[in-house]
Amino acid sequence: YSDLDASTQPELMEGEEGLLSNLDIFLFSLIAGVIIYWLMFRKKPVTIPDFPKLETQAPTARETSFIEKMKKTGKNIVVFYGSQTGTAEEFANRLSKDAQRYGMKGMAADPEEYDMSELTRLKEISNSLAIFCMATYGEGDPTDNAQDFYDWLQESDADLNGLHYTVFALGNKTYEHYNAMGKYVDKRLSELGGSRIFDLGMGDDDGNLEEDFVSWREQFWPAVCEHFGVEATGEEFSIRQYELKVHEDLNMNKVYTGELGRLKSFENQKPPFDAKNPFLAPVTVNRKLNKGGDRHLMHLELDITGSKIRYESGDHVAVYPTNDAAIVSRLGDVLGVDLDTVISLNNLDEESNKKHPFPCPTTYHTALTHYLDVTNPPRTNVLYELAQYATDPKDQENMRKMASSSPEGKAQYQSWVLDSCRNILAILEDMPSLRPPIDHLCELLPRLQARYYSIASSSKHPLLGGTRQKTGRVNKGVATNWLKGRVPNDNGHKATVPMYIRKSQFRLPFKAATDNHDRPWHRNRPLHGFIQERAWLREKGKEVGETVLYFGCRHRSEDFLYQEQLEAYEETGVLTQLSVAFSRDQELKASHQMNNKQAIWRQIHTDNATYNTTSAGYARNMARDVQTTFYEIATDYIKKLMTKGRYSQDVWS
Repeated sequence: YSDLDASTQPELMEGEEGLLSNLDIFLFSLIAGVIIYWLMFRKKPVTIPDFPKLETQAPTARETSFIEKMKKTGKNIVVFYGSQTGTAEEFANRLSKDAQRYGMKGMAADPEEYDMSELTRLKEISNSLAIFCMATYGEGDPTDNAQDFYDWLQESDADLNGLHYTVFALGNKTYEHYNAMGKYVDKRLSELGGSRIFDLGMGDDDGNLEEDFVSWREQFWPAVCEHFGVEATGEEFSIRQYELKVHEDLNMNKVYTGELGRLKSFENQKPPFDAKNPFLAPVTVNRKLNKGGDRHLMHLELDITGSKIRYESGDHVAVYPTNDAAIVSRLGDVLGVDLDTVISLNNLDEESNKKHPFPCPTTYHTALTHYLDVTNPPRTNVLYELAQYATDPKDQENMRKMASSSPEGKAQYQSWVLDSCRNILAILEDMPSLRPPIDHLCELLPRLQARYYSIASSSKHPLLGGTRQKTGRVNKGVATNWLKGRVPNDNGHKATVPMYIRKSQFRLPFKAATDNHDRPWHRNRPLHGFIQERAWLREKGKEVGETVLYFGCRHRSEDFLYQEQLEAYEETGVLTQLSVAFSRDQELKASHQMNNKQAIWRQIHTDNATYNTTSAGYARNMARDVQTTFYEIATDYIKKLMTKGRYSQDVWS
């Protein structure tokens, strides 16, 4: 074996050496290839350029300090407004513009957008003044945008020493709580140490609100000048708040076409729905309610399926109407402008929270159709501002006279504008020399406001209903005329109405049991919804109390609204009693129907009855008459107590 080993060993080792060498070369080549590949094709780290750091651009927070804004812009007068329908806001804007004519600078401000506790700091600004235009809403309540300010006034013990202020109140004398909000603000600011520099102004919408405001304003500014020792500039000039920008090649997808808030919100509907984001509700029923007469009262049903809108019986439905296309078209013709021009009106005050008078960019046609009130007679400030454009000196003189507080001017404005129902188009047509720039006209016209309707259905019913009556004026009512045309059809096109719900304090009793009685004094719509709800409760086996309905209107044959349904409710027992009165068919007024005073007093005093009353249309004093009837019933009861010796007085003076 040793020979064999000796002779074969070198040969084997030699062969083994060759094999390892080839493997090494292969492995080396493989490793080298991998390294080269890695070096050549590896993902290189990305070098991040050293750009300057950008701060995160969160949505710009609104300036909540009106003091800092006034200091920054050199203003010394701030006009706060509590407005539900836009009138108080309009008055505030007019007062803030007036300031410039008296050598001062003013700004209109929404109290909801600012920290009102800063009123304590207003004295930091020389010759400063706070003006409050406060409307009263509902049962003596503040408007929605003034609610937080009202709460602050109630809870605050702030020291307002050094605050100079004045208040103009807006209300309606036919309501019990006439100008309650304005009166409260005036009183409370004084209690906290503020100095009233001019008397509280009282505007009555039942009379002539514009005249009340103009008369107050004409006396107010001289008092301001005397208080601060300044003189009016004496210059009569127009003050523009917005400047016009015409868009030549703007993408039409960026142009507002009637939306109130978010662009394209009508194409892409998203809840929640409110005043800035109305829901486009399809109209499923539109029928005339009254059977005769010159009025047109409608019953509309709106489908709110899928909207997540919720409401209670007694709430209101707000509807945004559209102006008559014929009026809009004629305005364009008279002023000689292309209504399809895309424009923006931009606030000259860059610090103002209100950048535009209406959603911009948009077209003149959209602005006049959806955003501006072209139907109601214009206020005196519009006449005053437009007078400069009349080429006939006589027209200029007449317009300025009607805008003044002189007795002759007031009478002329009342007869030529208000009594004649002249809207802006009629004025332009009757004054051929008056051809103002359309952008200035759009700046001056007030916003087209939502119209509110009582909901005539129970919240347990899937549809909304409402009625509205024609005004009987020469001008057609904006909303009534528009709603008449919102009729459902079978061609696949749905007639829709932009709407949202406004909550109301008008409610049924909390309990529907027999120890509660709902005896509504009924004029029409919301009480119909209440009755529907009680009918629904009965169907569910719930026990409800007596329901007595007093209904009054003009003629049984013309406007006995929902007659068939109400009579059916009485037959089935949903209504315990249906008592009706027709003012044109009989001498007895609706407010005098309650002749069984003892039974009514028993319902109130013994049975714990709840009375819900509503009046509408021309019945301005109906609510007061109803309340007077209740006073008479209570007074009669006191007299009977005295007669029976159950109530006596021993008075010493």
